[in-house]
Amino acid sequence: MAKVYVFLADGFEDVEALIPIDVLRRGGVDVVTVSIMDFPLVASAHGVNIEADIMFEQGDFSDADLLMLPGGMPGASNLFQHTGVCKAVMNQFAAGKKVAAICAAPAVVLAAIGVLSGKKATCYPGFEKALAEAGATYTGDLVTVDGNVTTAEGPAAAFPYAYELLTQLVDKQTSDQIAEGMRFKHLMS
Repeated sequence: MAKVYVFLADGFEDVEALIPIDVLRRGGVDVVTVSIMDFPLVASAHGVNIEADIMFEQGDFSDADLLMLPGGMPGASNLFQHTGVCKAVMNQFAAGKKVAAICAAPAVVLAAIGVLSGKKATCYPGFEKALAEAGATYTGDLVTVDGNVTTAEGPAAAFPYAYELLTQLVDKQTSDQIAEGMRFKHLMS
């Protein structure tokens, strides 16, 4: 079973964290939510409090198949300011393992720590300059995959992003079945 750690910081964008968590868990992925705050309870950008499964200090993350960073502000900035998160993501990337970020997180975290250099990536409109400055090529797509890095544009990309990650971690058939069961395919017809 694939294992994913989702780092949660105060100010994370609700749907960018919760939709991928939900979709991946429906697909049989072991998803562990990680608070990087002083408490397990993390406040979203829109005032929804989520109790994380573990505190950052309790994780070692070496068994991760994927490390995921939700966007939102100041959530993405809070992730970037946490040296442990940045180190974990850099180690994951350097090991050739999967890293994913959505909305502001590709620019505020991945670009800032050098993960996007030479990569194609997307992010929330208005953050493209950070990608360019980091040596990335901005695609403007809802979801962009380049090697072991998956990035997504923003809240509207949460479902396509989640299904892409599920395809990578499990398989396309499972992802399509979950999408059909959640009626996502209905939106595309």
